Amino acid sequence: MTDCIIVGGGLIGMLSARELKKAGLDVLVLEKGELGRESSWAGGGILSPLHPWRYSDEVNRLASIGHQSYQQVAEELHRESGVDPEFVRCGMMVLKSEEQSEALAWADKWSMNLSLVSSAAAIDEHIPGLANNFEQGIWLPDIAQMRNPRLVRAAKGSLEFLGVSYMENTCVDQLNVQNGQITGVVANGKTYNAKRVLIAGGAWSGEILKNQSAPDINPVKGQMIIFKSEPGMLKGIVLADNRYIIPRKDGRILCGSTIEHTGFEKSIDEKVKCELIKSAVEIFPELGKSEVEYHWAGLRPGCPDGDPFTGVHNNIEGLYINAGHYRNGVILGIGSCRKITQEICDSL
Repeated sequence: MTDCIIVGGGLIGMLSARELKKAGLDVLVLEKGELGRESSWAGGGILSPLHPWRYSDEVNRLASIGHQSYQQVAEELHRESGVDPEFVRCGMMVLKSEEQSEALAWADKWSMNLSLVSSAAAIDEHIPGLANNFEQGIWLPDIAQMRNPRLVRAAKGSLEFLGVSYMENTCVDQLNVQNGQITGVVANGKTYNAKRVLIAGGAWSGEILKNQSAPDINPVKGQMIIFKSEPGMLKGIVLADNRYIIPRKDGRILCGSTIEHTGFEKSIDEKVKCELIKSAVEIFPELGKSEVEYHWAGLRPGCPDGDPFTGVHNNIEGLYINAGHYRNGVILGIGSCRKITQEICDSL
């Protein structure tokens, strides 16, 4: 019998499996598709909540763990998998924000490096080439990023290095519960037994738990594009309202993202692509000369207040949840996976 079955093999499921394995547990990950190919693959990889001063203390507590830990975790994943997840501390400029006092209070509370920028010339000193109509910004020099597709490939390689068992294309059809205690799952018609089951199914977590007092987790589609550009053209992450541009090490520049409540539908839309291009060029005019290389969509695990569900199920012993990270799965991942690992280990 496995010590813990993890339902869902996205970044949260894989990082949870990695932490549990390091804690000495025998773990089995069951993933309905390929490991890491849903929201974990599709996101931008900014290692900060967008406008972090708008979030709860719990989100910022988990984010703080990520800020302190991710560089070391990235190095470990690279060493274990041979895949560089491209941790880059490039800084983030927040434009068009009227929340300077809130940002300063947040930075003081969470010991984050932050400065206010009050002219186009000063903005240009940090990130050259932005549109000259931006005259006010919030500069966070220590914000880093990871490249999502490489991150999830590195996480998968780490599981293999550590000897964590996983099964892809294995859909969990049923949770087995007897007398208020989880006993395992049924997946692809086969029973897998365990006294502890962790639901880490991202946007699908509510569906997996629909007969078991499911938390309020729903899919929220986000469409994104990536430009093919030259290395070093954009010096840092830029956020303006809900649009952001992110420079990658190879010169590509990612732009996102939309917020669409369309259920589990993941189609892309040419009109949205044009809107994203327009937003990107309005922030960084040089992108008007660059080709859009790819356009895609992913489904985030949305939740009502932005706080992920990380803990034991209210009614079923041995059933745990680590889901609902919405737009912040990467930055909150390390903290929430360590939290759920501690809760599971405390139950042994």
